[in-house]
Amino acid sequence: MKARLLTVGNKMPNWVESGFNDYFKRIQPMLSTELVELTPAKRAKNPSSANLAQYREQEGSAILSAHASASREQLWVLDVKGKMLSTEALADKLADAMLQGDDIALVIGGADGVSPEVLANADFKWSLSALTLPHPLVRVVLMEQLYRAMSINHNHPYHRGN
Repeated sequence: MKARLLTVGNKMPNWVESGFNDYFKRIQPMLSTELVELTPAKRAKNPSSANLAQYREQEGSAILSAHASASREQLWVLDVKGKMLSTEALADKLADAMLQGDDIALVIGGADGVSPEVLANADFKWSLSALTLPHPLVRVVLMEQLYRAMSINHNHPYHRGN
């Protein structure tokens, strides 16, 4: 199984690169992972709501194009309105995808969210939290949770759940 993180945005702060890379290196023996950074839409200084929809559509097209290049890849979209999972439930969901022989693409949208087209194509809509999190932090949290879930599936002592 392979996981691709399709993220809108680049040029992350050093603390994000450091935290992300730490878990990225750790997870590789358990889950082949790839980071695909997509260029965000160029934003106006004072955007209108029409501009915001346009940005989501432009970034959504890039996300769907990146996803279309892979076969047998489930599309999991991070969305505040998505389903929340415990770490153990995430481990089960990853194990199920592995049993089905599917890869997964995890989408971190742009600053203005993801387009309706991306949400419509999602196989799973996942919420990390009811809190609004900054996108750089989401990269680190997502990588850590994937690592934690895979450590459960591989009986690694990293996760110390109940």
